[in-house]
Amino acid sequence: MAMSIPCYASLGTKLQDPLNYSNYNGVEKVKSIIKKTVIPSVSSSPVESLQQGNWVKLICGANFEDLVDIRNLSLVYTLAGVDCIDCAAEASVVNAVNEGIEAARALVPIRRPWVMISVNDDEDLHFRKAEFDPDDCPQDCLRPCEKVCPANAILQKGGVLAERCYGCGRCLPVCPYDKIRAITYVRDVIATAELLERDDVDAIEIHTSGREPSVFKELWTGLGNSTANLKLVAVSFPDLRDSTISAMNAMYSIMESSIYCINLWQLDGRPMSGDIGRGATRDAIAFARKLASAGDKPKGFLQLAGGTNCHTVEGLKKENLFQTTTIHEASRNEKNSSTLHSPNALIAGVAFGGYARKIVGRVLSSVQSHHGLARVEDFPEQLLQAIIESLALVGTVKCYNIQKQIT
Repeated sequence: MAMSIPCYASLGTKLQDPLNYSNYNGVEKVKSIIKKTVIPSVSSSPVESLQQGNWVKLICGANFEDLVDIRNLSLVYTLAGVDCIDCAAEASVVNAVNEGIEAARALVPIRRPWVMISVNDDEDLHFRKAEFDPDDCPQDCLRPCEKVCPANAILQKGGVLAERCYGCGRCLPVCPYDKIRAITYVRDVIATAELLERDDVDAIEIHTSGREPSVFKELWTGLGNSTANLKLVAVSFPDLRDSTISAMNAMYSIMESSIYCINLWQLDGRPMSGDIGRGATRDAIAFARKLASAGDKPKGFLQLAGGTNCHTVEGLKKENLFQTTTIHEASRNEKNSSTLHSPNALIAGVAFGGYARKIVGRVLSSVQSHHGLARVEDFPEQLLQAIIESLALVGTVKCYNIQKQIT
């Protein structure tokens, strides 16, 4: 059992004072691109996106607490039309997400995406931090940990930046001296319940192994009435092979009597690997195929995660699982099938995490390296680059083509 410990320190440094950017050419280009793209999120609700199979969630990271990055990522992906932004269950992180959302809406009138907080019922890869003492590192160490860290969380002459580490674990096996350890924790249920009482938190996601219904029940019971006003409850779990459906049904039976909103199952194919490449998404697609064809699963939307990237929708299309409404239609690709049993898409959508952060992070890192802690909208040309990257990714699911708008 992991220990329940306080989350790591949040960035308290004040961002640069906002500039008057209303006349900047870059901002006007951003507005023009978004208007021409006709982003569905301007008019359609997150519920409609789930039903239509074009739901997109940004995963900031259940364990990622760099407030400047989170705020800027939320701004960029709100403008790109995501339906939900998933973040750590920490008040300062939630504040950063909402600040980014409102900054985006001040630029372009767009509906607010749902804000989701992520918690865990037991030990989970998404809820750990790498840690080591840099004084223990030999002087001649080539520091392979630094090279493999996708979050740039390892300092050149220091240890791990706790607020940037999100627990991928890639540094652990590459340390030639076995100096790096992982610290795991469980989010505090009382603090989580308090966050759910806020009017700017819309959803919760519970990460679970699915193997211990008792710890899942303990968390769910501990949340009490705090879930009553939520718009969505999600459960994220790994592929448990033959026991997946029975585990899902066990979890749903625990929630069923006290769930007052729609529910979603996040299929975590290959956790925290989307930035690696095309092959990383195969497990997510295989998991989706298995769950889509299962007839005895509990109610709730299905959404992919874990290894998702720009190749995921392409893989879903090859399996005829993208924006279809029955497994019969999916297998035969018969869009006018008379056997439709539900108005909802078979696969509700896709969550993008590490890959989404990586493609926009290149731009955000450039801003911070030149200007320090800064609002990305104060640098319109960089904002434009970030928007183009995010629109291209979100557009794979939303079915709009950003290339037509920038050529």
